[in-house]
Amino acid sequence: MAVREAHRTAAVTQAGRPLSASRAARELGLKRSELDLGALLGHIRTTVDADGSHRRVAREEIDRLRAAGRTQETLRERVRTVGTTEGARLMGISPVRFGRLARTGYITPVKFYLNRYRAVVWLYLAEELKEFADREPGLLTGRSPQTMRALLDAGEDRRARNWRGRRLGLLTRQTEDPWEQAAITSSVLDPVQFDGGRRRPLRTRVPQQTPARAGGAPR
Repeated sequence: MAVREAHRTAAVTQAGRPLSASRAARELGLKRSELDLGALLGHIRTTVDADGSHRRVAREEIDRLRAAGRTQETLRERVRTVGTTEGARLMGISPVRFGRLARTGYITPVKFYLNRYRAVVWLYLAEELKEFADREPGLLTGRSPQTMRALLDAGEDRRARNWRGRRLGLLTRQTEDPWEQAAITSSVLDPVQFDGGRRRPLRTRVPQQTPARAGGAPR
């Protein structure tokens, strides 16, 4: 009797614990990278361990997503990313025009990785691209606006800057800790702008900003 009660108590305690990100991804039918992006975008609520080392997902959050009808396919579509070729197809334009829109800041990447040639490959949210195409049909055909042509003639490429600004905003909104917010902001400052000695105490609070295989954010 006592043994059964102990097992029952242990089971209840285990069920009430937040799930690791990997376990939560399996429960929701997502890849780990999809869950991480969903959390960053605010679609999936997460908590942080006391030492700030790992993000976790409460069982209640899993139940909330399921109750809201956000099935595996719905969540996956919201975090689906595409490159230039697929993005252009979704918008019904050529990859060349897509590249012009991206370089001049009309569309902003959400992720990137380095390919085997160590070239940056930008990724965009499929959902955002379709919304942009519906919202701005005039930018998809015909002559490009003068402002866009001027930026292209000047060799402007705003993809890295816009990705960095978006990333910082998303990371900052994930925490209310002013030290963590300061660490996130300082992580992209040039050493000339921010003394290395003052930056050092903040380094342990900076969340990972780039894919592990990227070897650093593009500039």
